[in-house]
Amino acid sequence: MKRIWKCTGLAEMEGGFGVTLDGRPVRLPGGSPLTVPTERLARAIAAEWDAPGENDEVRPDDLPLTRLAGTTVERIAPDTGAVRASLLAYGRSDLLCYRATAPEGLVDEQARLWQPWLDWAQSTLGAHLAVTAGITAIGQPAEAIGALDQALARHDAWSLAGLGVTVPALGSLVLGLAVAEGALAPLAAHDCAALDELWQERLWGEDAEAVARRARIGDDIVTAARFVALAQR
Repeated sequence: MKRIWKCTGLAEMEGGFGVTLDGRPVRLPGGSPLTVPTERLARAIAAEWDAPGENDEVRPDDLPLTRLAGTTVERIAPDTGAVRASLLAYGRSDLLCYRATAPEGLVDEQARLWQPWLDWAQSTLGAHLAVTAGITAIGQPAEAIGALDQALARHDAWSLAGLGVTVPALGSLVLGLAVAEGALAPLAAHDCAALDELWQERLWGEDAEAVARRARIGDDIVTAARFVALAQR
């Protein structure tokens, strides 16, 4: 779509704040006005709509916070249990639990960078996850999965929306929760999850497509973390 509105603004709404375009509220696909819990998130969303110049094309990719807010309101808030279940599946096959068998340098690097976050999950969340070498699937203790589920239950719909981006992007529920709870910076989590790929690049050189893809994933993780921070009252 093209920008045809002259100005953006904020409006107090029932339950929070909305964004207006020439005085009319931004509406979700379902028809209801977009309402977010904090003024600072509303301001950030308004800035997305204000960034294009007059008659410029506005693409969905230009409105990442808007899209996350819409997903939260229309898809996540009505059924947080389903979202928690989908995220919990990543805990059952968490990236950090599957280690390389060789070369020795990569094995050591995985232990150095990954094990501290499994230790964090045990000490902070009460989730003691099993680790294996190789790619053969292993089961996780029911107590550990229960602890991860309890950790997810402490997050509201807005935080679950962010986790819905970061956890699949990282392939790790543990890293996603560490980011959501402020224990790990978003890009540090991204580098941690991309360890195997970065290791191969050090050996064989960079692949331009892989670097670009990794940068896009990093941007998504940073945006999701920013969204969660802005949504917190």
